[in-house]
Amino acid sequence: MVKHIILWQLKDELSREEKKNVKAGIKEGLEGLKGKIPGLVDIRVETEGLPSSNADVMLDSLFETEDALKEYAVHPEHVKVADGKVRPYTKTRVCLDYEV
Repeated sequence: MVKHIILWQLKDELSREEKKNVKAGIKEGLEGLKGKIPGLVDIRVETEGLPSSNADVMLDSLFETEDALKEYAVHPEHVKVADGKVRPYTKTRVCLDYEV
């Protein structure tokens, strides 16, 4: 099994209300991929960090294999969410993939 963790910071120019809506869209879009992509075991998005956090959104996902993670990255359903709900609104992305 492979864990795929991503932390994003949203763009500074977004208002508080826009950030709230963007977070909801990211959560709905990414969590909606469960059951649609082969090898994706679990996917969870956290949007309500404590004030001590310096990231706005976290993706915590689990894949059967490293190859399944690679397939997820280019799967049309994932690309649609990433291009429509994530990339236009984020300024930084940090990723950690590891075997469990």
